[in-house]
Amino acid sequence: MDLDGARRIAVRAQALDGSATNLRDLVRRLGFLQLDPIATIATPQQLVPFNRLATFDPAELDRLVWEERVLFEWNAFIWPIEDLPLVRARMRRRRATANDWTKEFLRSNARFRRYVLRELERNGPVLSRDLKADLLPDGEPHRWWGSSQVRLMLEVLQVHGEIAVAGRQGKQRLWDLANRVYPETESIRWRDAERLIIEQRRRSLGVWRERVELHVNPDVSDEPVPDRVLFLSPFDRLVHDRARAEALFGFFYRLEMYVPKAKRQYGYYVLPILHGDRLIGRLDPIHDRKAGVLRGNAVYAEPGAPADAWPSVRTALDDLGAWVGATEVVLPRLPKPWR
Repeated sequence: MDLDGARRIAVRAQALDGSATNLRDLVRRLGFLQLDPIATIATPQQLVPFNRLATFDPAELDRLVWEERVLFEWNAFIWPIEDLPLVRARMRRRRATANDWTKEFLRSNARFRRYVLRELERNGPVLSRDLKADLLPDGEPHRWWGSSQVRLMLEVLQVHGEIAVAGRQGKQRLWDLANRVYPETESIRWRDAERLIIEQRRRSLGVWRERVELHVNPDVSDEPVPDRVLFLSPFDRLVHDRARAEALFGFFYRLEMYVPKAKRQYGYYVLPILHGDRLIGRLDPIHDRKAGVLRGNAVYAEPGAPADAWPSVRTALDDLGAWVGATEVVLPRLPKPWR
């Protein structure tokens, strides 16, 4: 298939064609929502559904996770409850294949692990700050969790399926024993679970890479998609695989928040601009919540970006500003095709 058709399949498979109708079915279709606290505009768990649903209220996500329990949180992702058997297979796999660092951490902190599990059994759900850290020896800072040994223990126990996120108090997670959070499910062997996970991933992507080749899902239509304009999260699965995004769209992209400011090419938290089935530009935005302003620090047009796309881009930007609660949208000097 030519790239035009492959791009249309990728957009349709990811429900970026406007075909999604409700949040629960959308998460089932995508497979998961990635969680991240960074909200330059909105968190990825908010921006990803916003780009796919005609109306999206972030409170709806909380309701489906914490009240109806048809979605659940594990390992920084939101999953449909129907996939819990597959996630449990992942948990068992993570326990069985734990790296040497994790094994040594659990061995040297066995006393604290027992304390955490006992405390949750007696008093859960609890916040991490409710757990005493004086049972933990000093350790080397972890590359992600730093020197927070309590948090690191909770993350390891969560990934292994011993404890689970039972709720949230503001942005803080409430922890409890996994068997009190998750319902009973069937048990699936890892070999079978892995096959189902791969099949699910391919369905949700529509187009996937194997070695250097692109493969497409023949069950997804390659008919033209609407010329909708969307500002994609850096964690959106249409662009999450950077090599795939470059192969499909000719769009070289990286998240530059960890790049020193002087070395950034485009900006701290740049959003790719999708127009139909093309990535036509980039927006470096910031939502000044105190001033009620959505500000574009920079706007870039990709080579070959259509000049007549700007009115649609501007309208979509106004819609994004209204959704995040901004009363004004302020833009810098536009790139030449869109002046």
